Amino acid sequence: MIVSFSPPLFKQRYQFVVEFVQRIKPKKVVDLGCNDCALLKKLKFHHEIELLVGVDINGAVLKDGMYGLAPLPFNYLQPSFSSLNIQLYQGSVTQKDARLRGFDLVTSIELIEHLQPADVSRFGEVVFGYMTPVSVIVSTPNSEFNPLFRGLKGFRHSDHKFEWTRAEFRCWALKVCGEYGYEVQFTGVGQPPPGMLETFGFCSQIAVFKRIRRNDARAQLRDDVGDLFPYTLLYNVDYPSLNDANLLEKVLVAEVLCQTKRLRWGWTGEMAGERDEGLTFCQTDGEKETEVKESQTGDEDGCGEGGHAVGWRDRGRCGGQEKMESWSETRAPEDEEEFGMNGEGLKESYRQDRCVRVPLARLWSCCPRIRALSGSPSHLRRLLLNSRLIRLTEDGAAVLVDDEEQDEEVGGDDWEDTGVEEENRATDLSAMAKK
Repeated sequence: MIVSFSPPLFKQRYQFVVEFVQRIKPKKVVDLGCNDCALLKKLKFHHEIELLVGVDINGAVLKDGMYGLAPLPFNYLQPSFSSLNIQLYQGSVTQKDARLRGFDLVTSIELIEHLQPADVSRFGEVVFGYMTPVSVIVSTPNSEFNPLFRGLKGFRHSDHKFEWTRAEFRCWALKVCGEYGYEVQFTGVGQPPPGMLETFGFCSQIAVFKRIRRNDARAQLRDDVGDLFPYTLLYNVDYPSLNDANLLEKVLVAEVLCQTKRLRWGWTGEMAGERDEGLTFCQTDGEKETEVKESQTGDEDGCGEGGHAVGWRDRGRCGGQEKMESWSETRAPEDEEEFGMNGEGLKESYRQDRCVRVPLARLWSCCPRIRALSGSPSHLRRLLLNSRLIRLTEDGAAVLVDDEEQDEEVGGDDWEDTGVEEENRATDLSAMAKK
């Protein structure tokens, strides 16, 4: 009989671990016998994990696989608020290393069958007695399934030292539970042909252990006295995180620069374009240019359902300055107090000399990402005051943006979004995040 699996059996094992991680949301995870780090590469995308560790005795294989664990460009462009540290160690799972104690989850996927029988009890002592994780997942081949593989003689892999039946695996697991204070559930992946599950079982049998009590305090004390660190650290990387105050400030500043530039571009497009007098330029949260025709009654609420208008409406003259009056329906009275501006000040932007003034209240009300990054109007203002890349007005209530002539070359009917601004934004964010 020819047995095949879809998806492949190794992917089913990894998916079992991924779904378990999604349920219990561990912060610290170690994969024993991680080989080429394939499982770690899947787990690194789960933001609940703060420390992800791999251990394998083969250092060459670890070095080949570690490059796939490095942060990707989008991790710098869009860093998350969660922290992640990844470490790879070369070492034997039969050795105690104090750096691996107290983890939430230990995984051992198709590893135990590669150990010498004499080392299996040592493996149980190290994992359950010394490391004492909250949960453990152990998978191993089920030898009762082997007759379903045509032409298979002996073990499934040349390096296997043994392959357990379901009863042998259960016996070992229950003994571990009794010695070290765990409970266990049995399952597996790799279904046999229909109607044969009871006879042959799963192709890979899995035991999921959960700690129900800690080890004896005196035994823990004896272990602490002789803490050792036999493993060799081969790889250690920290992912960019907004928990880093310096990175948070850089990302926020980059976002403010991007959004103020967009607002300034919107205004220059309105000022330079040859538009009908009855048309008003505004921009919503979706940042799509919209033409809004005012009604004959002078209704100002013309920016579309749910939109936060950030455009400019009335072009007058104010003390030699070009005045641009706008409205923002998301603005709250407490925001006005936070930014130290009266109601009139929040409604106006000016261009004087070669600068455009963009109120912080406008940035706060119309840019959700700025709100998420800064947390509060006062924190936004404080962060920008400390930045050398942002120029604020004397009262600190608005950002001053250069109004360069080359950026004003916008043809009314010929202007279109070429996508250059998105490319510039990604480049600016990446460069600032890496500084």
